[in-house]
Amino acid sequence: MKLYIQPIGNAYSEQAIDLILNIQQKEFNVPLTIHDQPDLFEIESFYTEAGGNFWGAFIDEGLVGTIALVKFDERAGAIRKMFVKKEFRGKELNIAQELLEVLISFCDENGIDDLYLGTITVLKAAQRFYERNNFVKIKKENLPEYFPLMSADDIFYHLHID
Repeated sequence: MKLYIQPIGNAYSEQAIDLILNIQQKEFNVPLTIHDQPDLFEIESFYTEAGGNFWGAFIDEGLVGTIALVKFDERAGAIRKMFVKKEFRGKELNIAQELLEVLISFCDENGIDDLYLGTITVLKAAQRFYERNNFVKIKKENLPEYFPLMSADDIFYHLHID
């Protein structure tokens, strides 16, 4: 089993949608549909052309994880679409950590030094993961003005990259 992470574009939209909706709807009962996430149909224009990126984690040609960066200000970005298939989670493969490190390296190389994200209360493991990675919980009202809010999110984090 060989893990590799690479930027992905619109050619992977269907695989990404399948992965993400399954986790949101079936695993965590989050009431989001594809219509709430039109960015997944337009990965290149929504993420890449705006100065961010969208990465996929692959094992044996199959998409097993995603992470995306929305650049919303000169030196700030938001983490989006951080998902790993249930059977590939955990410390053994460390896919979530690898995805996050690829995104942070991209930020370093592209002058983005503030990262923000929103998540939801039921995603306890995600919150622990971000806290282990030095993200600090912040109040919604302390988010930057142009932070791209998702309606479902109710917990927010910030990381300053040195």
